[in-house]
Amino acid sequence: MSSSLIEYLQRFSPIPAADRSLIDAAWTVRALAEGEPLVVAGQVCRELFFIEEGVVRIVVPQATGKQVTHFFLKEGQFCTILASFTTQQPATEGIQAACAGRVLAISRARLEELYQQLPYLQGLLMQLIQQGLLDKIAMRRAYLGQNSTTRYQQFLLRQPEVARRVSLTDVASYLGITLQSLSRLRKNLR
Repeated sequence: MSSSLIEYLQRFSPIPAADRSLIDAAWTVRALAEGEPLVVAGQVCRELFFIEEGVVRIVVPQATGKQVTHFFLKEGQFCTILASFTTQQPATEGIQAACAGRVLAISRARLEELYQQLPYLQGLLMQLIQQGLLDKIAMRRAYLGQNSTTRYQQFLLRQPEVARRVSLTDVASYLGITLQSLSRLRKNLR
């Protein structure tokens, strides 16, 4: 098992050596192809993910059948549909690989077992998940009230590694503009 999760957790709190293998063993590695769903809207989200490699996107299906990108998440971030994961009700959003990558996954049941074995882990994970939510909100707020050119420039400044790795279609969806408008913006900015 990869130690990227343990390394990440130890940035925020020391993990006793005896607990590291227990934590590692609870998670499974899942390779992802671009476009592969991790959670489908309408289904219950039963797993928490830690992104080891790649970018995933939180998507919301529209009545037209299109999926709108609400957020991008990259390496070193936790990802789930928290309301569905917590309440075990169907999710209104989905999670999809925006590019090829790899995640670590843990089921809700296995996570609860791990919390019983290592009580301090629940507080640590909840703190990190809450901080991730606050970061996502701050990121989206940065784009509010901006014209499409400014939103795209802010995206390039704030999330350059995401911009290089995901499709232009996903970027346009995230910024709330058409693909044609994004192409024009890119041409004008060159």
